[in-house]
Amino acid sequence: MSYLNFFKKKLSHFERARNKKEVIERIVSNPYQHNNDVVNLHRLDPNNVGDFYCAPHHYFDELKGKALDLFDYKNNDDSVRDNWHKTICDNALIIGGGGLLNRPGFNMHMNMLEKLSQTDKKIVFWGVGHNSKSSKLYGKQIKYNITPSNYGLVGVRDYGRTEEWVPCVSCMHPIFDTSFDETREIGIVFHQKTLRNKKVISKFSDFESIANNSTFEAMVEFIASSNIVLTDSYHAMYWAMLFNKKVMVFPNSTKFYDFKYQPVISTFSNYKDDLNKLQSYDEVLEECRTVNNAFAEKAFNYLNL
Repeated sequence: MSYLNFFKKKLSHFERARNKKEVIERIVSNPYQHNNDVVNLHRLDPNNVGDFYCAPHHYFDELKGKALDLFDYKNNDDSVRDNWHKTICDNALIIGGGGLLNRPGFNMHMNMLEKLSQTDKKIVFWGVGHNSKSSKLYGKQIKYNITPSNYGLVGVRDYGRTEEWVPCVSCMHPIFDTSFDETREIGIVFHQKTLRNKKVISKFSDFESIANNSTFEAMVEFIASSNIVLTDSYHAMYWAMLFNKKVMVFPNSTKFYDFKYQPVISTFSNYKDDLNKLQSYDEVLEECRTVNNAFAEKAFNYLNL
């Protein structure tokens, strides 16, 4: 990298940091917080199908067209940031889904919401969960970096907590009603970064694989046509369970440990020894849909939709 490119990259980083701080300070210092309508705030990123499809605005008519990207607050375009500010100040908020809690990249958002929770702003968390990268916390009870009791309605995808369990709303997608023929015994779904790791991939050279940044349809079809799914992707794990598949995960975050139906947790080095521990779970799709429909009714009543 040339000195000029390095300088431009650093300058862009500082500019984004300034933009983020400025727009959030404008929001929390605004005394005029309204609930005129509602907006679903999540990572609206079409290049990450898990983040993109884990939001309720995709599945309920009451929320159609009412979405906002969490990361618009650092956009270099002033009009995009101004719209982010105005939309949040004017509307009630549905946050989620996704691993937004206990993740540094979303700390500023959570701090903003904690402050807004002290106003008349109506805020609903829908299918969010913890997502710490600290391996010391794997499998441990995680204290959220928000205070759930501050909010009007909170549903979390992490099971066994005092908060209401609401699994990822992507279960509502009609693709999960599709029947696919099984064409392979074992399928690998890895993050693109993992697939670039030659040492890791050499251990799985006998199996077909797909990257988690593939299209939603391609990724779901690959999962559904596999009997066993090995993955380091939360949503690949979840979608495999919706199809009643046997699942093994290679954790890269705390998020894998608190789903209601536990996959087999393994490592790249020892996964073969754990294949005989795999099991599938019945009627996960039906249960997850029932829970989300019930939560939707609560949320829409609370938000007067």
